[in-house]
Amino acid sequence: MEDVPLAERVLSCVELIPRGRVMSYGDVAEFVGSRAVRNVGRVLASDGGTVPWHRVLRRDGSCAEHLREEQLARLAAEGVPIRDGRVDMRAARWDGRAGPRMPFPSRTGSVAGL
Repeated sequence: MEDVPLAERVLSCVELIPRGRVMSYGDVAEFVGSRAVRNVGRVLASDGGTVPWHRVLRRDGSCAEHLREEQLARLAAEGVPIRDGRVDMRAARWDGRAGPRMPFPSRTGSVAGL
């Protein structure tokens, strides 16, 4: 895992999030085997939009204020349930179990996302 840079792991994970589903910054960090939750946001901010960044948000379903309008519009267009200006994380959260797996060990030593 250490051979693959965190930025590459984060971007690969975000590319896997299915349309209509979301992950929190913490979910992404855990999925790629990192504790660096804030670095997930930094990677996405510096990426320039090559991945579906709008599918990653705060664990309570809220968006960063400066991205809120655009992010919620993109998510609504994908059918993500939104209530009172927040994503319904119970309904929309993707746990990484359906779909391709990433070969990055998690902190517990198992393959992340399983």
